[in-house]
Formats: sequence, structure tokens, C-alpha cells
Amino acid sequence: MPLPDPTPTNLAIVDLDAIAHNVAALKVRLGPKVALWAVVKANAYGHGAVPVARTALAAGASRLAVARIHEGVALRQAGITAPILVMGYHLPPEAELAAAYDLTVTVNDHGFARALNDHARDLGKTLPIHVKIDTGMGRFGQLPDELLPFLEGLTHYPHLHIEGLWTHFATADEADKTFTHQQFALFQETAAMARDRFQIPLLHVANSAAILDLPETYLDAARPGIAIYGLYPSPEVNQTVPLRPALTVLSHIGRIRVLPPGASVSYGRTFIASRPTRVALLPIGYGDGIHRLLSNRGEVLVRGQRAPIIGRVCMDNIMVDVTHIPDAQEGDQSVLLGQQGDERIRAEEVAAWAQTIHYEVTTSLLPRLPRVYVSEQAP
Repeated sequence: MPLPDPTPTNLAIVDLDAIAHNVAALKVRLGPKVALWAVVKANAYGHGAVPVARTALAAGASRLAVARIHEGVALRQAGITAPILVMGYHLPPEAELAAAYDLTVTVNDHGFARALNDHARDLGKTLPIHVKIDTGMGRFGQLPDELLPFLEGLTHYPHLHIEGLWTHFATADEADKTFTHQQFALFQETAAMARDRFQIPLLHVANSAAILDLPETYLDAARPGIAIYGLYPSPEVNQTVPLRPALTVLSHIGRIRVLPPGASVSYGRTFIASRPTRVALLPIGYGDGIHRLLSNRGEVLVRGQRAPIIGRVCMDNIMVDVTHIPDAQEGDQSVLLGQQGDERIRAEEVAAWAQTIHYEVTTSLLPRLPRVYVSEQAP
């Protein structure tokens, strides 16, 4: 695996070829008539928004999707010209940036719509907008009985064009799809009424789980997020689409010491050695995004073998027991996420140790952890 010279102490390595592979595989599942819009919010789920966005577009995505306006602005400032859908909730002061950078914004209230229309008018533009229907998430968007009056109100803003309607599924990644089917039926009924009165070209509802399990939900476009990064939304979804995890997190052994029985490790003395214990120090911690809940329960790879994290995870360090790996030595590469030899630590596994979900494992990685992008396709 090519690394920069000099190699930083800790790295998050993102395999852009895996990203491209996953986008292409999802496009095959969707078929030629359904557009793929790559969700790159939250710094592309921790992988790096700009490199991932460029890779996804090159692999066949026709549009990008983010949650916040400043995320879309950052993509525009990096030179990305593809359409960008902003899916989150916004305040009127953010409308100026949305208009200036030609973002396709989800409009949730008339205060924002009015501000966006005014800025678009001042710039001599007509901007496409989308409207979310709240079919059961209970976060934001128009409830079904609110939609038609809201859309009618939007027609009074001549510099806004209603391009799409969408919703988001609450339980599509679960084995029981009953509520997802209810959401989809409610969306179809509500959207059909809207289309009878307004010319709205695009409908989109399918997230990663729906792409994998519910082809009837594909409609005009689908919005894969977690699957782009090679991770299945949950163990309950269909896994016949071959996905490749794109992220590896590396550190190295900075020091090894043998502690005698009775010696303690880290804050709170939550680990007490019961025997002579060979302890390796890794200079990485929760200040880099390694969950503190991995204390005394997580594992890393050293020389292709699993080594348990002992003691509490610190801001800048973790300690692992390498007593059973006698050839481990200072300077050895260690893997916190990814593969080494025949062993692999998966994001889902880390999530279970940390009592969370794998989405949070990747998005928690902090800027202090350098990202390195690798691709055999690079010139």
C-alpha cells in the first residue's frame, strides 16, 4: 500500500478504487433508468468529501447529496460542478450561499424560500428546489396534508423551480419492512396528488437499504450513502451486491514494556496485570476519533494477529496486550480498522465494541487523523 514519505504516525487510508467499485456495483443493481446520487455528507462519512465526490462522479453518479449548505459550498469551491442536493434543514441567512453556489436546496419553510428567491432574483437565476415529505421519520419536511398548500405557496416565488419530491425511510435496514412499505405507499399517494397539480419531474426515496432490498422504491433516482463506502446498512439487508470497504485506519507501536503482575494501565486503573504482560503503546486515541468505549474491549491487529486494548483509551494513546505476539516490536504497523494478513477488523465489529453503529465509527474520525487517498487508477 503506497504511503507518503515521511509516513505520518497515524493514517486513515481511503481506497478510491473501492469507492468506484461500489458505485458501479450499485448502478448495476439500480439499472440504466435510475439515477444514482452519491451521498457525501459528513465529510463523506469520514472518508473525505472532495476525493470521494470526484471518484463517485467518475464512476457514474450523476449528482451529489449533502446535509448542509456549507458542505455543498466546499464541494463547489473544490471545482465540482455537478448538481448538489442539500437535504437538511436551513435558516434564511444561509440562502445567500445556496444561491451564490447554485445548490439545489430542500426547502422546508416559506422564510427560507422567500430569502432564496430574493437572492436568486438578485443574481438573475432560477434555482431548482426539492421538498421533503415527512412520511414517518418525524424530523422535518411537510406532512402529507401540508404538502399541497405548501407547494401552492412556493409557486409565488418566480425564481424557484420545484424539481423534486422525496422522503426518507426510518426502518428500511430492518428485516421487517412493514413500516417502510407504509411510508412508500404514503409517499406515492401524496406525490401523485402533487404531480396532478404541479409539474415536478423527480421523485426519490431509496437509501442504501432500499437499493439493496426494495427495487420497487427506485423511482427516478436513488441516494446511496453507507453502501458507497463498502458497508452494508445492517446485517438484515440483502448482501448480494459485492461491496468493498474503502477505509483502513493505521497506527504503529511506539513503545513496548513488560509490566509485572499487579501493575495497572491507564486512567482509573481499570486494567490490572494478572501476569507479566507485554504492553504496546499506540500513539492514537479519542482525540483522533477512536471511541473511548473501546477501553478493555476493543482489539487491533499487530503482525496479522488480534491484540486486545487494555485500560482506558486516552486522548492521544491506547495500550494493547501483545504478550501472545512475541515477535511484535517497536515500529510495527498496527491496524485499528481494516485488514492485515488474513485478519480483518470491520467497522461493524468496532461499532459493537463501542455500543454504536458503524456509521458513527467512520464519521467520528477527526481531522487530526490524516487521510491518504490511494488508487491504482491514478496517473
